[in-house]
Amino acid sequence: MAERTATLTLDGKTYDLPVLSPSAGPDVLDIRKLYAQADVFTYDPGFTSTASCDSAITYIDGGKGELLYRGYPIDQLADESHYLEVCYLLMNGELPNRQQMEDFEYRITRHTMVHEQMLNFFRGFRRDSHPMATMVGVVGGLSAFYHDSLDINDPWQREVASMRLIAKLPTIAAMAYKYSVGQPFVYPRNDLDYASNFLHMCFAVPAEPYHVEPALAKAMDRIFTLHADHEQNASTSTVRLAGSSGANPFACIAAGIACLWGPAHGGANQACLEMLREIGSVDKIPEYVARAKDKNDPFRLMGFGHRVYKNFDPRAKVMKESADEVLDLLGVQDNPLLQVAKELERIALEDPYFVEKKLYPNVDFYSGIILEAMGFPTSMFTPIFALSRTVGWISQWMEMIGDPQGKIGRPRQLYTGSTARDYVHVDQR
Repeated sequence: MAERTATLTLDGKTYDLPVLSPSAGPDVLDIRKLYAQADVFTYDPGFTSTASCDSAITYIDGGKGELLYRGYPIDQLADESHYLEVCYLLMNGELPNRQQMEDFEYRITRHTMVHEQMLNFFRGFRRDSHPMATMVGVVGGLSAFYHDSLDINDPWQREVASMRLIAKLPTIAAMAYKYSVGQPFVYPRNDLDYASNFLHMCFAVPAEPYHVEPALAKAMDRIFTLHADHEQNASTSTVRLAGSSGANPFACIAAGIACLWGPAHGGANQACLEMLREIGSVDKIPEYVARAKDKNDPFRLMGFGHRVYKNFDPRAKVMKESADEVLDLLGVQDNPLLQVAKELERIALEDPYFVEKKLYPNVDFYSGIILEAMGFPTSMFTPIFALSRTVGWISQWMEMIGDPQGKIGRPRQLYTGSTARDYVHVDQR
């Protein structure tokens, strides 16, 4: 079949642009040779209409509300699978058999401890440091401790670095939390599963035994799974861009964490809970809903709608089920903050304004409710997102490293500054 092309006409000349067809999603115009042929750039702030790479990892159809990891629907994985199996899937392209799963879990479990000298990193931060600030510094510092897995040209070293990052991020996140509340660090336990181990490291204390409630561990595992990857979002693109320079994997993931920190990205669930606190009580909800509908009012409802999903967020349905289970289990229905959240949820699903604009509660809305109910401060919401997303970043990074067409990222610009001019001495200005 002949290659399809699109024709661009500019200044009387025509240029044929190859049309690339993906396995799913819209066709893509190949403009790689456009600058060389026509001496023009394309202009796409935010890269909202630009495919920066080809990838076989995650597919999103915003119109249908569809999210696939390696072809598997996210709701099936959240219901039937578990986080470490999803990690294997994202990294390797296929679900593991039993032996592969056991080997993968064994390797991750035995990489969870961090170098003992890294404890000094934490003590260098102020007690009131945001856990994300700590995470950026400590994860970046991993490259100073694990010199045997920094060669990105060695497939084995890439794999070891990947295992270390997936295994150690929960430990580092839990240590950041413990440090922020002034409690002693709790070391990982090899007899616990991934989610249970994280909860134990966060909430156990040396003075008494701590039992991890299975339902909470399941909800935590679901949060990890639902946030594991999300195509070429801001933080993933940051990891790829950093990796395109040949930077080591620990530096690349630290860059991703820094990007994720922003309230428009990973900090959305924290911003959502802060909004609920601002509203304060159920009786004030009508006032704030009215403000949200007022175009002249700067107030915006956080945790509703999504930039990519134009119908509904497929992760939100699964997260809502977990939120209901966790709230019932913990018996926190009388919590004023959670009462505000439930009433806002009801309004968003019924009010014609929200329904017409498709401002449905998204995954950040429900994950914030769950984490709040579990006892996490809002400052820990984004670190938990970061440890969940690490496997997605790693998978995307490994895919990028293996791409024979890969080259260092170098976006261009539409220059609007001064044209060339001569320097004028200070006495003549």
